[in-house]
Amino acid sequence: MKKLEIVTRPEKLNELRMILEEFGVTGLNIFHMEGYGNQKGHYEGFDSAVNQIQLLPMIKVETVVDASIAGTLIEKISKGIRTGNYGDGKIFVYDVDDAIRIRTGERGKQAL
Repeated sequence: MKKLEIVTRPEKLNELRMILEEFGVTGLNIFHMEGYGNQKGHYEGFDSAVNQIQLLPMIKVETVVDASIAGTLIEKISKGIRTGNYGDGKIFVYDVDDAIRIRTGERGKQAL
């Protein structure tokens, strides 16, 4: 099993959810947060006032999927939510040794 942490723009959430549902992903957690990457924020302004915005709104979606679909799913997510601009985000992939559904005691893939 693989845990995916997908950090991206808030406006990409619906597209991301549609891709995950297409692959049969049954559970996810969504975190609303602020942060920055290589771009270190951006500048906004009107008239003569310009302000540097250092912390940009982002979302982090976490899910655990079967290892057999992880590679294809990651590729589809990367292409599906890419804009080609700074701030598109990152996908972090972790190995998951086990998962336990507390209600039933199911383990591994069956617990997803």
